Amino acid sequence: MEVTVSRKAHFNAAHRLFNKNWSDEKNESVFGKCNNSNYHGHNYEMIVSVTGKINPETGYVIDMGVLKKFIKDEIEERLDHKNLNLDIEYFADIIPSAENICIYIHTLLRNKISSELDISVTLYETPRNFVKYPSN
Repeated sequence: MEVTVSRKAHFNAAHRLFNKNWSDEKNESVFGKCNNSNYHGHNYEMIVSVTGKINPETGYVIDMGVLKKFIKDEIEERLDHKNLNLDIEYFADIIPSAENICIYIHTLLRNKISSELDISVTLYETPRNFVKYPSN
Protein backbone atom coordinates (compact mmCIF):
# COMPACT_ATOMS: atom_id res chain seq x y z
CA MET A 1 0.00 0.00 0.00
CA GLU A 2 1.33 3.43 -0.95
CA VAL A 3 0.65 6.65 0.92
CA THR A 4 1.30 10.28 -0.03
CA VAL A 5 2.63 12.75 2.54
CA SER A 6 3.00 16.46 1.81
CA ARG A 7 4.75 19.52 3.19
CA LYS A 8 3.96 23.17 2.47
CA ALA A 9 6.66 25.80 2.19
CA HIS A 10 7.12 29.23 0.66
CA PHE A 11 9.64 31.65 -0.75
CA ASN A 12 9.56 35.15 -2.22
CA ALA A 13 11.30 35.85 -5.50
CA ALA A 14 11.37 38.25 -8.43
CA HIS A 15 11.48 37.40 -12.11
CA ARG A 16 10.84 38.71 -15.59
CA LEU A 17 9.22 36.74 -18.36
CA PHE A 18 11.25 37.61 -21.43
CA ASN A 19 12.45 35.73 -24.49
CA LYS A 20 15.79 37.26 -25.50
CA ASN A 21 15.31 36.03 -29.08
CA TRP A 22 12.17 38.15 -29.53
CA SER A 23 11.68 41.85 -30.12
CA ASP A 24 10.53 44.11 -27.29
CA GLU A 25 7.16 44.36 -29.02
CA LYS A 26 6.66 40.60 -29.18
CA ASN A 27 7.75 40.14 -25.55
CA GLU A 28 5.29 42.84 -24.50
CA SER A 29 2.53 41.26 -26.57
CA VAL A 30 3.07 37.74 -25.17
CA PHE A 31 4.08 38.45 -21.56
CA GLY A 32 2.38 41.79 -20.87
CA LYS A 33 3.19 43.29 -17.47
CA CYS A 34 5.16 40.14 -16.55
CA ASN A 35 7.74 41.44 -19.04
CA ASN A 36 8.48 44.50 -16.87
CA SER A 37 12.16 45.31 -17.42
CA ASN A 38 12.45 46.13 -13.69
CA TYR A 39 11.14 42.65 -12.80
CA HIS A 40 8.23 41.82 -10.48
CA GLY A 41 7.82 39.51 -7.51
CA HIS A 42 5.65 36.75 -6.13
CA ASN A 43 5.07 35.16 -2.77
CA TYR A 44 5.38 31.58 -3.99
CA GLU A 45 3.72 28.78 -2.04
CA MET A 46 4.56 25.18 -2.75
CA ILE A 47 3.46 21.75 -1.72
CA VAL A 48 5.95 18.92 -2.00
CA SER A 49 4.30 15.49 -2.00
CA VAL A 50 6.15 12.22 -1.50
CA THR A 51 4.49 8.90 -2.32
CA GLY A 52 5.72 5.48 -1.34
CA LYS A 53 5.35 2.49 0.89
CA ILE A 54 5.31 2.96 4.63
CA ASN A 55 8.53 1.76 6.23
CA PRO A 56 7.39 -0.79 8.83
CA GLU A 57 10.33 0.08 11.10
CA THR A 58 9.47 3.80 11.32
CA GLY A 59 5.85 4.07 10.21
CA TYR A 60 7.00 6.78 7.78
CA VAL A 61 6.96 7.16 4.01
CA ILE A 62 9.67 9.76 4.60
CA ASP A 63 10.81 11.46 7.78
CA MET A 64 9.05 14.84 7.59
CA GLY A 65 11.98 16.45 9.42
CA VAL A 66 14.28 15.28 6.65
CA LEU A 67 11.86 16.53 3.98
CA LYS A 68 11.64 19.89 5.78
CA LYS A 69 15.46 20.16 5.76
CA PHE A 70 15.70 19.28 2.04
CA ILE A 71 13.11 21.96 1.21
CA LYS A 72 14.82 24.55 3.40
CA ASP A 73 18.35 23.82 2.16
CA GLU A 74 17.66 23.15 -1.51
CA ILE A 75 14.74 25.48 -2.26
CA GLU A 76 14.15 28.19 0.33
CA GLU A 77 17.81 29.04 0.91
CA ARG A 78 18.50 28.99 -2.83
CA LEU A 79 15.44 30.92 -4.11
CA ASP A 80 14.09 33.09 -1.29
CA HIS A 81 14.51 36.83 -1.91
CA LYS A 82 16.34 36.23 -5.17
CA ASN A 83 15.93 37.59 -8.66
CA LEU A 84 15.50 34.32 -10.52
CA ASN A 85 16.69 35.75 -13.85
CA LEU A 86 19.88 37.23 -12.40
CA ASP A 87 20.74 35.14 -9.34
CA ILE A 88 19.95 31.58 -10.42
CA GLU A 89 22.25 30.20 -13.11
CA TYR A 90 19.64 27.64 -14.21
CA PHE A 91 17.49 30.49 -15.52
CA ALA A 92 20.24 32.15 -17.55
CA ASP A 93 18.77 30.58 -20.70
CA ILE A 94 15.42 29.30 -19.41
CA ILE A 95 12.45 31.62 -18.92
CA PRO A 96 11.53 31.51 -15.21
CA SER A 97 7.84 30.82 -15.74
CA ALA A 98 5.93 29.05 -12.98
CA GLU A 99 6.16 25.88 -15.09
CA ASN A 100 9.95 26.06 -15.37
CA ILE A 101 10.41 27.03 -11.70
CA CYS A 102 8.32 24.02 -10.67
CA ILE A 103 10.42 21.67 -12.79
CA TYR A 104 13.61 23.20 -11.34
CA ILE A 105 12.37 22.65 -7.77
CA HIS A 106 11.39 19.08 -8.60
CA THR A 107 14.85 18.40 -10.06
CA LEU A 108 16.62 19.76 -6.97
CA LEU A 109 14.50 17.62 -4.65
CA ARG A 110 14.65 14.55 -6.88
CA ASN A 111 18.42 14.59 -6.38
CA LYS A 112 17.93 14.39 -2.59
CA ILE A 113 15.00 11.99 -2.15
CA SER A 114 15.30 8.24 -2.65
CA SER A 115 14.37 7.07 -6.13
CA GLU A 116 12.13 4.47 -4.45
CA LEU A 117 9.78 7.34 -3.63
CA ASP A 118 7.72 9.35 -6.11
CA ILE A 119 7.66 13.10 -5.66
CA SER A 120 5.54 15.89 -7.06
CA VAL A 121 5.67 19.64 -6.61
CA THR A 122 2.72 22.00 -6.76
CA LEU A 123 3.83 25.62 -7.05
CA TYR A 124 1.41 28.50 -6.45
CA GLU A 125 2.52 31.70 -8.14
CA THR A 126 -0.69 33.33 -6.91
CA PRO A 127 -3.57 31.82 -4.93
CA ARG A 128 -5.37 31.19 -8.24
CA ASN A 129 -2.47 30.33 -10.57
CA PHE A 130 -0.51 27.17 -9.88
CA VAL A 131 1.31 24.36 -11.64
CA LYS A 132 2.08 20.77 -10.72
CA TYR A 133 5.01 18.64 -11.86
CA PRO A 134 4.82 15.89 -12.76
CA SER A 135 1.26 16.47 -13.85
CA ASN A 136 -0.08 12.97 -13.17
